[in-house]
Amino acid sequence: MWRRLGKRRADAAAAEAPTPAGLANYRIERLMGRGAASQVYLAQDRRSERWVALKVLDLGSGPASAEHHDALERFRREATVLHGLDHPGIVAVLDAGPSERGAWMAMEVVTGCDLTRYTRASRLLPPPLVARLGARLAEALAYAHRRGVVHRDVKPANVLVDWTRDVLKLSDFGLARSSEHTQTRSGVALGSPDYMAPEQLAGASVGPAADLYGLGATLYELLAGRRPHEADNLGELLRAVASEPATPLARLRPDLDADLCAAVERLLEKDQALRPHDAAAVATRLWSVADRTSGMRASP
Repeated sequence: MWRRLGKRRADAAAAEAPTPAGLANYRIERLMGRGAASQVYLAQDRRSERWVALKVLDLGSGPASAEHHDALERFRREATVLHGLDHPGIVAVLDAGPSERGAWMAMEVVTGCDLTRYTRASRLLPPPLVARLGARLAEALAYAHRRGVVHRDVKPANVLVDWTRDVLKLSDFGLARSSEHTQTRSGVALGSPDYMAPEQLAGASVGPAADLYGLGATLYELLAGRRPHEADNLGELLRAVASEPATPLARLRPDLDADLCAAVERLLEKDQALRPHDAAAVATRLWSVADRTSGMRASP
């Protein structure tokens, strides 16, 4: 989600950066990372003394463009969506507002890392743990879906984990939509192609099944150390996602539990009618696999 900065570079960048307008209630400690048009600061709320992750959208001082308008719309939508969600598996927004150059939101701090750290073959997590992570993510998605929210960008980079506190959080709801309005105005697909369902790549309306495809692609990568489809260019990737089945997990890792493989591969069905639509049922199935293979169930 964010490009991590070394401590020395982060401290220097924070020292050079002015306090964003409209944020007098926050004392910025340091820059934690940055995206294309956003920065995330570690900051302290002067009123409560609570530490927060302060996400600031900085669109500059130049004339507004269509890209700026879309970025601001996504940022505001993320703040609005997250403010209406209260679940231990979803990053909480504590406050939000406009600034002279964009907007900002104060979120709970999640120390640790995102799941991209564990997608390389040398760092794969134990399969029972992957099943547990998947179950907890499915529970978070089930909660969002019950409230009419489709995330639309489920992927390892948007899942934060803090092993010391047994915390797992789904983040970055910038592409989230009401389940009644899940198609972009232009019909152009938005998201991360490697983790997007075929119907989402086609720019069609999407629902909970698209989020569950993203969950399946995430779990597949955590288990296999590779994505369900890999290609040299975007065109080849789009064709593969639309028509080619992923390599069976058992072929890549014969040691994997058959039920775990089946659960993940069903999430990757091309036809959304054949894919699960009920995230709560997916969570139940993954908990069953986790409990049977490890005997341990971590609390969310």
